[in-house]
Amino acid sequence: PGVTVHHLDEDEQRAFLREVATRSAGNAASADRLLELMLPSRVSYGACTNRAFLIAQALGCTSVHRRDSDSRYQYADGEPVFPLHQELTYLGRRADDVRKSATRSKLPPGSGDRRVAVAGGSFVGEMSVDVAEIRDLDPDTYGELVGLSLPEGSPEIWRNHLIDASFRGAGSGTFDGDHATLAPISPMRVDMCNVALDHEVYRRVPLPPATDTIGTDYFLLHLTHDARLPGLQHNRHIVNFHTEERRTDAGFLAYQVRFAKFLLAKAYLNTVYARTTAAGDALLDTEGHIRASAVGGYVRDSVDLDRTDVARRLDVIDQAYRRLGGRYTTVADTLTDGRSRLLDEARDDMADFAHLMDHWEALTGASAEAGLAVTR
Repeated sequence: PGVTVHHLDEDEQRAFLREVATRSAGNAASADRLLELMLPSRVSYGACTNRAFLIAQALGCTSVHRRDSDSRYQYADGEPVFPLHQELTYLGRRADDVRKSATRSKLPPGSGDRRVAVAGGSFVGEMSVDVAEIRDLDPDTYGELVGLSLPEGSPEIWRNHLIDASFRGAGSGTFDGDHATLAPISPMRVDMCNVALDHEVYRRVPLPPATDTIGTDYFLLHLTHDARLPGLQHNRHIVNFHTEERRTDAGFLAYQVRFAKFLLAKAYLNTVYARTTAAGDALLDTEGHIRASAVGGYVRDSVDLDRTDVARRLDVIDQAYRRLGGRYTTVADTLTDGRSRLLDEARDDMADFAHLMDHWEALTGASAEAGLAVTR
C-alpha cells in the first residue's frame, strides 16, 4: 500500500536521458556526449547510480536508496532486516532533531543544524571485492595491491590497519538489534550496496562515470565525510555474495581487470580526496550544501596529474599478478596488452567526470522539470 513501482527498461531510460540531455546541453553534440556518459555500452557502477539520481529527480523524490543484485537481506525472528527504516528515519532531518534517537552521536562541533546527508550500513558475508583468494595465496602481494588504494604517505601502522580492514565489511556477525551512530560516515564503514543519499547531495554532484572500474562509485561518500556532513551509520547490514558469473574464467578476468583499473583510478581520485579532506567544511556553502564548483575544480585539476605514478602503479600490479601465477598470469598478460589504453582511460575517465560535473546541475534541473512524462 502506498508504493508506486516504476520500471524503466534500457530503451525507456535512453529516451528519458536523451530528453533531459537535450534540454540541458544546448546542442546535439554535447547531448550525445552526456548520453554516452549516462548510459555507456560498458559496465559503469557510477553511471547506473547517476541514472537513478536523475530518475529520482524526475519523480520528485528526496532520497535515493541503493541495493545491488549480489546482495540480500539478513533475517531476524523470521523477518527481513530492511535498512530502509533507518534511512527514512534520519535522512534529510536536522542532526540536532534526531540526535537523541541515535544510539550515540559523534557530530563535529557546530554541525547540529546541518541535515543528515547519507545513511548507510555495511555487509556481512563474502568480501565486497573478489580478492580473498589473493590474500590466501600471498598476503604480502595482497597488501601491496590493496595498499595502492590508500592515500600516499599514510603512517605505516594506520596503513596496515586499513589494508586488513579493506573490503571485509562487518565480518560474519548477525543482526542483534539496532545500533545507530550519528556522525560523518567514513567510506570504509559502509558499502554502496547498503546506502541512501539525500537529494541535496546527489542533485549537486554526480558519481564518476568510469567504465569497467570498481570502487569509483564511493566518491560521494568521501565527499560527504570530508565536508563533515552528518550521516547515520546503522547496523542493518546486507548479506554480500559473489555471483556464479564471477566464478567463471571470463568473469574472473573481467573482474580482476576492473580491480586493476580501480587501483589506477585511485591515483587521480586520491589527489581529489586530499584536497577535499584539506578543505573540510569549507566545501559547504552558507546553507550547508556542497559547493559543486569547488569539487569540480579539484576533479578538473586532477586530469593533469603526471602519469609517471599511474604507470608505476600498473607496473606494480603487473608484477603482483605474475607472482601469483596460475590464472592471474592471464590477467597480467591482459594488462600488458592493453597498457597504453588503460593509462589513457584512467586519465580520460577523470576528464569525463569533470565534463559531467560541469553539466550535472543542469541535468538534475532538467530531470525535475521533465518529470517521467517523457518515458510514457
